Amino acid sequence: MSKSPAATSSSLKVYLRLLKYVVPYWGLFAISILGFLIFASTQPMLGYILKYFVDGLSNPEANFFSEMPYLLDWLPVLGELKLLQTVPLLIVLIAIFQGVGSYLGNYFLSRVSLGLVNDLRVALFDNLLTLPNRYFDNHNSGHLISRITYNVTMVTGAATDAIKVVVREGMTVVFLFATLLLMNWKLTLVMVAILPLIGLMVASASKKFRKQSKKIQVAMGDVTHVASETIQGYRVVRSFGGEGYEQQRFRGASEDNSRKQLRMVKTNAIYTPTLQLVIYTAMAVLMFLVLLMRGEASPGDLVAYITLAGLLPKPIRQLSEVSSTIQKGVAGAESIFEQLDEVPETDNGTIERARIGGQLEVRDLSYQYPGADKPVLQGISFVAAPGQMVALVGRSGSGKSTLVNLIPRFYHHEQGQILLDGVEVEDYRLRNLRRHIALVTQHVTLFNDTVANNIAYGDLAGAPLDEVRQAAEAAYAAEFIEKMPQGYETLVGENGVLLSGGQRQRLAIARALLKNAPLLILDEATSALDTESERHIQAALDGVMKGRTTLVIAHRLSTIEKADLILVMDQGQIVERGSHAELLAANGHYARLHAKQFKEDGELTADQGV
Repeated sequence: MSKSPAATSSSLKVYLRLLKYVVPYWGLFAISILGFLIFASTQPMLGYILKYFVDGLSNPEANFFSEMPYLLDWLPVLGELKLLQTVPLLIVLIAIFQGVGSYLGNYFLSRVSLGLVNDLRVALFDNLLTLPNRYFDNHNSGHLISRITYNVTMVTGAATDAIKVVVREGMTVVFLFATLLLMNWKLTLVMVAILPLIGLMVASASKKFRKQSKKIQVAMGDVTHVASETIQGYRVVRSFGGEGYEQQRFRGASEDNSRKQLRMVKTNAIYTPTLQLVIYTAMAVLMFLVLLMRGEASPGDLVAYITLAGLLPKPIRQLSEVSSTIQKGVAGAESIFEQLDEVPETDNGTIERARIGGQLEVRDLSYQYPGADKPVLQGISFVAAPGQMVALVGRSGSGKSTLVNLIPRFYHHEQGQILLDGVEVEDYRLRNLRRHIALVTQHVTLFNDTVANNIAYGDLAGAPLDEVRQAAEAAYAAEFIEKMPQGYETLVGENGVLLSGGQRQRLAIARALLKNAPLLILDEATSALDTESERHIQAALDGVMKGRTTLVIAHRLSTIEKADLILVMDQGQIVERGSHAELLAANGHYARLHAKQFKEDGELTADQGV
């Protein structure tokens, strides 16, 4: 079954789009093409020299340039050169010429190739930073990393290495055919007759190569994904005895990748010798015809013709094999362009403000995740004024985190309004909106950098060390930072692995405090802290909250007793609202949650006292 015209057109579009990334390097690329043209032109030269070598065996004193009188008129000294001296000298000169061409071609194409790898990786990474949250929710990190590492190398092979083969071997074939036509056009046309058969074989193999290459790329993503998850979660793996399970999972992904790689090798292993058989069969027919139709040709002419014809199979075979490289690249390019074509985070906002007061108002807000059966938020309305602390409580899955994720526009709402200083958050420019919000979540992200750089991160980079210290002190982090070997210059390890959960949390809070944003969002921010640390941070936050709007999601109800307004959420709706005392007096949802937690805390205290 042949490839459909639509599929062929699609492949061509992808490939041409890929080649656009070579355009910035057109100068280097042109030099490399020139080098390969020089290299290709030397192939028929070396073969043709054999004519004079064989003829020179019977008459070494003959003049090499006797058939070129125009050269003798221009340089009479050439008339003194005999075959005995000229043939060896020309072979050396042609070899030097070929070496120069090979160097220019390979070196400058490698520069283009490495530049292309860098450009595509940077484009993919930069693109990742612009994609909406939903994209990361729907794609695992292993496949995204594999795309940046593995797929890019496949693509550059198609964009540069394939062109190298097409130009070098293609021009070699052209030069060889041109020389053969000049020597004996009738015999050469016999060779041309096999080209349609070769084309048919190449087209058939191309379809298989592309299909198999896509499967290999997916399988490689699975290998990266399993390895990434295991490395990141190694403590859980060891704590729960998951080594065997992870070994089995990785082995399965790796073996699946190996099987798919082997299928492609098998296709190539069958395809190459079959093509070679066709070419050499044609060569056999050609040799038969040369002996049959030798006419008045000299032995040198016949040896040169057979030698030049014998040089053809190698470049033709390499040209046919380039299809495999191109199809791998096209398959990789499709996945790369699929990501690059993803619509970035929507930012239709036009309003920018240097500083806002922090008045937050939510009006009749509803939200439903794409593809979900029912809304996760329904008819949410409340107001949080500067200096106020508004707490969100409720069972897991009640919509608390979704609500706070809509404020910095990690997701986009379509029903209702979220107003910040009276302006809909969708109307702010995205970066400007997020500058006004400091967010601390339960899942802390730290980078393998110094303590100071983790606190003064992103827009905060370059903040004076004194300000960093003040933020750390306010977050009750200074005490453990100053005990570390290099203090604020201590590396914290990947995702803060060298710190305890409470210490990581305190660094995240210090980062938020350094940002000094008018709106502070704490999503279970004190969940990883011990009681003493929490008490200190709570005292620090009491000071920080003055003049600042604070939205708190809390599991521990003891941390929000001082909240100006507590919103109790259940199944995406606000079912109760009021102060701590008012809600306890109402004896509703909040009172039940409080009683249940009070009982659990009492049992825990009794257990610890035993």
